[in-house]
Amino acid sequence: MSPVLQGILTILIGVGGCIAYFYGSNLILDKLIFPARNDDHGRNINRATMVRPWLFLFPALFALSLYLIYPVIGSFIRSLYNRSGDTFIGLGNYVQMFSEDGFRTAFLNNVLWALVVPAAATFFGLLVAQLTDRLRWGNIAKSLIFMPMAISFVGASLIWKFVYANDPDIGIINAVRDYFGMAPIDVLQIPFWNNFFLMVILVWIQTGFAMVILSAALRGIPEETVEAAIIDGANPFQIFFKIKVPQIKGTIVVVWTTITILVLKVFDIVYAMTGGNFATEILPSYMMDFMFRDDGRATAVAFVIMLIVLPVMIWNIRQARSEMR
Repeated sequence: MSPVLQGILTILIGVGGCIAYFYGSNLILDKLIFPARNDDHGRNINRATMVRPWLFLFPALFALSLYLIYPVIGSFIRSLYNRSGDTFIGLGNYVQMFSEDGFRTAFLNNVLWALVVPAAATFFGLLVAQLTDRLRWGNIAKSLIFMPMAISFVGASLIWKFVYANDPDIGIINAVRDYFGMAPIDVLQIPFWNNFFLMVILVWIQTGFAMVILSAALRGIPEETVEAAIIDGANPFQIFFKIKVPQIKGTIVVVWTTITILVLKVFDIVYAMTGGNFATEILPSYMMDFMFRDDGRATAVAFVIMLIVLPVMIWNIRQARSEMR
């Protein structure tokens, strides 16, 4: 089947199925389950009103249970068995995993990513949002800075591979070193610091996201507070850090936690740049190492990643809800 025809059929079936479901479920609810009889008309209307929201929520709840809750429970159960899945070993996979140097390296690298990338991306996003709002061509600058968001992580990694290339004719870093008469180096093989060179890629991508959200928040600040600060003699730095930043603190936290959740799940950049070699392993890439040779431990790592992401996600949802009030 042609991909275009397949896409059209998918849209028609999906949209048509949704319309049919909501129309049919309402019809069954109003005509069969709670019919509008004269002797019990008002009571049936109230009952139908109480049930109707659950009819609308059912498709989402069903999909959530099928594609999230069931896999989570299944993964945890699978992590309690050996590779073949026929011998129950309890927490053996977790004990073995925590005792390995590779897991500790991946975990510490993930902590480093979670500390550096959200802070850097949020800082640069806030800085760019403030500076571009003062420029006539600020919208053009924002578009250019936001552009990396349209690039996949693998595509961005390939771009930065050229930047980090140890050939002075290709790599910018080694071109600068060659200009000053220094020998070329492969920055991706420098222990510890190579992690920061990988983080730069994600910061480059996520700065545009932070900029857009924080720019909207800055524009929502009442002008009266800024004008009052100017009248009181505040300089631009005081206006920014003591007037504007406190008023968008909630938005900053939401951006920070959103990027943190992304960081804890990132895999593509490390896999495309180093394959997890040279002590750049993080938990998702560490999980992939075991996926095809030790399924039990791979699911154990996946469950650990989920437990790490869950508190940050809950915090992010709560902060977003508080912003909407």
